[in-house]
Amino acid sequence: MSSVIEAELDTSSIKQILKHDSNVAFIAGGIAGAVSRTIVSPFERVKILLQVQNSSNAYNQGIFNAIKQVYQEEGVKGLFRGNGLNCIRIFPYSAVQFVVYESSKKHIFGVDGVRRNEQLTNGQRLFSGALCGGASVVATYPLDLVRTRLSIQTANLKNLQKSKAKSIVKPPGVWELLCKIFREEGNIKGLYRGVWPTSLGVVPYVAINFAVYEQLKEFMPNSKVNGRSTWNENVCKLLIGAISGGASQTLTYPFDLLRRRFQVLSMGNSELGFHYTSVTDSLITIGKTEGFKGYYKGLTANLFKVIPSTAASWLVYEFVCETMRNW
Repeated sequence: MSSVIEAELDTSSIKQILKHDSNVAFIAGGIAGAVSRTIVSPFERVKILLQVQNSSNAYNQGIFNAIKQVYQEEGVKGLFRGNGLNCIRIFPYSAVQFVVYESSKKHIFGVDGVRRNEQLTNGQRLFSGALCGGASVVATYPLDLVRTRLSIQTANLKNLQKSKAKSIVKPPGVWELLCKIFREEGNIKGLYRGVWPTSLGVVPYVAINFAVYEQLKEFMPNSKVNGRSTWNENVCKLLIGAISGGASQTLTYPFDLLRRRFQVLSMGNSELGFHYTSVTDSLITIGKTEGFKGYYKGLTANLFKVIPSTAASWLVYEFVCETMRNW
């Protein structure tokens, strides 16, 4: 009898721990990030390839043709290359964002976001979103760098010579690549190569994403049944998540492009066709050599990824939060 009581107490204690606001946000945010990125992994891979290639490269026949080409050259694994690492990276990346955002709500602005009559102002949302965006970059950037390298190292970015292509039989793994970057590219500095242009893109992107989503969410009717969202409410969350993701990504996309290019600069300037000395230099060079369209190279592929990814992320986050709080 005592063992049963102890088991019930242990279960109750676990539930109380899991229901803590920070733990709910961390778990729900991590799951939301992993699920949403896996859904759109092929678009993510193609987007990176489009971003880092120059105008004479091979992936220039449209998004779906590029996906088809990757499939023909590398099979199904090619479409999801780097996704395992991306999920490992995105779980803490997404989790940190939601934890910091919810903590900013509660501890900086004294707002309990669970109650609809207590909401942040748009300025406070932008500040909190920028804070959580910066925190997530610092926490997970080395994994993002490695994931980008993994995504392009087996790809045909320049109609490479057959001898070159044949030499890429088995690319280095995650740990091997991390150690190589650390050893050959300046230790910690190498692992954070491109973090400045990344922050210029991620911080405003996350800030706008959170601000737009929460603003649009205020217009949704409260139609929960027994603490759970109805089907109509879930559809609305998908729609406003898609809008927030599309708007924030379009506004900040040039910096996302710079983020990828700075991450791969050391992999071979002659192969990739560009070299920049600073963020300012990169913006000027892209404008001169690639025109205005150069700033938005890969945007369409990115929107195919970001819109469903952000929509799924917000829906999964809200669902997991509701499930954990009602457990």
